[in-house]
Amino acid sequence: MISPAGNFKLYLASNPVDFRKGMDGLAAIVLNEFDLDPFSGAIFIFRSKRTDRMKLIVWDGTGLILIYKRLEDKGFEWPRLRDGVISISKAQFEALFEGLDWRRVASRRINRPALA
Repeated sequence: MISPAGNFKLYLASNPVDFRKGMDGLAAIVLNEFDLDPFSGAIFIFRSKRTDRMKLIVWDGTGLILIYKRLEDKGFEWPRLRDGVISISKAQFEALFEGLDWRRVASRRINRPALA
């Protein structure tokens, strides 16, 4: 299990990408198609046409990291196909990475106490 520590922004590409692309090709998609900075430290999640594979790229400050995961028993739960990118929470990412339905995980809301 990969669980990012800290306050990473997580972006999920909703359309499948060509999985022959490496980290440079995926970074180009982030920059040119999503208009986001692939070197910002955010985690970018990509899906293949086959639902059982995902790739992640993240800039750690010294280099670009590529992570590839394939599920053996079933596929990942992906959003409906549409253009663009979806921002997800850390809890949703953890569920997605484990092959669970990430849409069932609610984003955590912090209620700030009212001043007395």
